[in-house]
Amino acid sequence: MRIGIAALVLAYVLSQFYRAFLAVMTPVLTKELGVSAADLASASGWWFLAFAAMQVPIGAWLDRVGPRLTTGLLLALGAGGAVLFSQATGALQIKLAMALIGAGCAPVLMAGYFIFARSFSPTVFGTLAALMLGVGTLGNVASALPLSWTVAAFGWRETMLGLAVITGAVALAILALVRDPERLEAGRRGSLIELLRMPALWPILAMMVVCYAPIAGLRGLWIGPYFADVHGADQLEIGRISLWVGLAMVAGNFAYGPLDRIFSRRKWLVIAGNAAAVACLFALWWFAAAPPAVTTAILVAAGFLGASFPIVLAHGRSFVPPHLTGRGVTLLNLFGIAPIGIAQIITGRIHAATPAAPAAAPYAAVFLFFAVSTAIGLAVYLLSQDRAD
Repeated sequence: MRIGIAALVLAYVLSQFYRAFLAVMTPVLTKELGVSAADLASASGWWFLAFAAMQVPIGAWLDRVGPRLTTGLLLALGAGGAVLFSQATGALQIKLAMALIGAGCAPVLMAGYFIFARSFSPTVFGTLAALMLGVGTLGNVASALPLSWTVAAFGWRETMLGLAVITGAVALAILALVRDPERLEAGRRGSLIELLRMPALWPILAMMVVCYAPIAGLRGLWIGPYFADVHGADQLEIGRISLWVGLAMVAGNFAYGPLDRIFSRRKWLVIAGNAAAVACLFALWWFAAAPPAVTTAILVAAGFLGASFPIVLAHGRSFVPPHLTGRGVTLLNLFGIAPIGIAQIITGRIHAATPAAPAAAPYAAVFLFFAVSTAIGLAVYLLSQDRAD
């Protein structure tokens, strides 16, 4: 069981890498392929939308087939997407490759959560969920400065081919090492409709929509063009800044997990953390033209505070009946991931439509969008029913 979970965690490191690496790739892709920031925002959106679209069938497959085949086979598809990316000559191929990679990464985290929910005590679900997310976020770190070094040393096409090989090897490891939890006795099968009829879930789903989208969007893409256009940063400098934000996200995940066990008021832990994150997003909007040290510090704080995703998911999972575990966690993940793809496409259009005078103006508009949308979701979440396992 443990070695299989380790393989899933390694796969999740790759998943986190793939959702964030475009921020560092921006300068070289723009230079060599002529793609714009809006093109890359759209490509990032395709990753998240493909990831989200797979959540509904994955939920059923986890309940009926199990995490081993579901994750291993789809991750192999993601390896194929990385190969396509390495051969890209324009924006369309990058978008298609990102969609394939997103679909391949889609089951990884939920497969781990499915095993935690079915094989471990409910009292440790939030901690294990945060631990897996925290370790996996090291992939976010790897997509920062280490990726900049690798691209500079070997080239971006060769780097992507190497990643395709690694992804394929991890897919094989999952097929060989993951052990499915014991099947539940035959009985109720249930459906997503049963979950959607639960009023207690809806305010939590609203929070899922906004709890991860801002920091995923900023770290996954907008850090790169923002520091390049506003502060003249090169690829290595963007990699260093991305590294700091990625490390803050790792630290945030590790902090939220123990706090979930210490405090019995899960709802208010989420509210406090995300209220502070909203303040950071408004600060980014207000200080968009400030020196890079200021905006970097704000982004680092936002990365730490915006890491409540596993705790919000644990809050929702606590209302899900056992026979719907797979569909429950993937429904929550759908609401957490799909909005990121939509937000990337929206912010790409906001950026393109905002006059670049001064240079920080289009990015200030992006920051304001994230701040306002997160505040709205947090207001709805105030109506949720608190529950701790």
